[in-house]
Amino acid sequence: MERPADRGASGVSLARSDRDRASEVLSPDALALLEDLHRRFEPRRRALLERRAERQAAFDAGELPDFPEETKDVREGAWQVPPAPADLADRRVEITGPVERKMMINALNSGARAFMADFEDACSPTWANLIDGQANVADAVRRTISLTTPEKEYRLNDRVATLLVRPRGWHLVERHATIDGEPMSASLFDAGLFIFHNARELTARGSGPYLYLAKLEGRQEAALWHDVLSACEEALGLDRGTVRVTVLIETILATFEMDEILWALGEHATGLNAGRWDYIFSVIKKFRSRPEFVLPDRAQVTMTVPFMRAYAHRLVDVCHRHGAHAIGGMAAFIPNRRKPEVTEHALGKVREDKEREAGDGFDGTWVAHPDLVPVATAIFDETLGDRPNQLERRGGDAAIPAADLLDVPATGGTVTEAGVRTNVSVGVRYVASWLTGTGAAAIDDLMEDAATAEISRSQVWQWIHHGKRMDDGRTVTAELARAILEEETQRLRDTLGEAGFTEARIPEARELFERVALSPEFIEFLTIPASEAID
Repeated sequence: MERPADRGASGVSLARSDRDRASEVLSPDALALLEDLHRRFEPRRRALLERRAERQAAFDAGELPDFPEETKDVREGAWQVPPAPADLADRRVEITGPVERKMMINALNSGARAFMADFEDACSPTWANLIDGQANVADAVRRTISLTTPEKEYRLNDRVATLLVRPRGWHLVERHATIDGEPMSASLFDAGLFIFHNARELTARGSGPYLYLAKLEGRQEAALWHDVLSACEEALGLDRGTVRVTVLIETILATFEMDEILWALGEHATGLNAGRWDYIFSVIKKFRSRPEFVLPDRAQVTMTVPFMRAYAHRLVDVCHRHGAHAIGGMAAFIPNRRKPEVTEHALGKVREDKEREAGDGFDGTWVAHPDLVPVATAIFDETLGDRPNQLERRGGDAAIPAADLLDVPATGGTVTEAGVRTNVSVGVRYVASWLTGTGAAAIDDLMEDAATAEISRSQVWQWIHHGKRMDDGRTVTAELARAILEEETQRLRDTLGEAGFTEARIPEARELFERVALSPEFIEFLTIPASEAID
């Protein structure tokens, strides 16, 4: 699977690729940067992952997180992040999507202020997707990205969204690229290639290399990113602070270190985002041993429940005290022209969500579909008017206590058979989509990605592990989950036919979902075993 020429040129060993742009994306100079980043920062990455495991053991033993006493001066300080670049000053609506060519063009043309091209939860990391994705991003930066199909030609409009890129998190490796026989960090692979190929071009065009950073659990992980980005700038002869980042606050531990994360990123910091789906997954994962942290059906865990409200208020307040953008959460609904009544009901929920975010002081929000851009834009236009943001606003009480962030028991709600069945059905179908190379899947009028699949499988595990009783009096057991899994799998077989069932990789998806949902021990990330099953 290795290509000796690449190994000889840089020390990086690569899987074979038949992609047209592979030699350009994986040029000797680009690989040399990746090798340097790996050798300098891989030991720190591994040490931070070991620290994650140590903290998890402490939580399993009964400990709960709190604000670090040693960084109190950072939380109470009057410091500010650098002002946002001009093309990131107004972020009232951002659209997200995978690095697939047609979807990128549509997103850039959507009318949103910004577009996050996603190598993480919305991308199945096949080698083909990663190489094509880097090529697509490079073409988008240079405004040459296009696509011709039998039905339509896709080209960029004169005015397009500002581009941001989300690399994969610190916990993942890129097994197609190895150095000294070990796979390199997926974070360094994704970010390194993006910055190498596009930073100079973006700055020449009056923009810059902008990133979203995922799955951080604290200030030390942010400090590692700071040093990595500074090393990239130094290697490419860029001014310090050219690379600007927004951090997704999508782990419960990061909530207790939001100030510290911005501080650690220094000149690279621009804002924080309320990554709501992964945040819910993180709450389940970190406190999996505690029965009081068992959540109800996924649909009942909204942004209005107490622990999520505390999280949102604190995020806005932290950002605005330090001059950083606060970006709201995802609207994952996909309008369906064949179901006007379903669409209208869902749009009402989207409007309610975005009105709450704008009223809470968020500077912008996320949507997953171009048809939602006008809906969200109208709401933020009403709040912001001609202002690019509302940095002068506060998100609530600056002294939100740890107890409020951890008040999961106040969520209330119930577990239902429909909730179990939805988690099983969505989980299996999403994993099948991932295995066949699609990381952003339209399922039941929602855009599902790895984050919602993680909630689905972790909730099933949590309910079984704690013997949760459903609203009909039955207990969620492994036997019940397997019975529902069998029924939902058979439903897919009946719908797809035997050939389609196999081609869609449903049998493998079922096995993988069952493994992560019914394992005696909690498996940290679904995406790790899933990545081992793709090319």
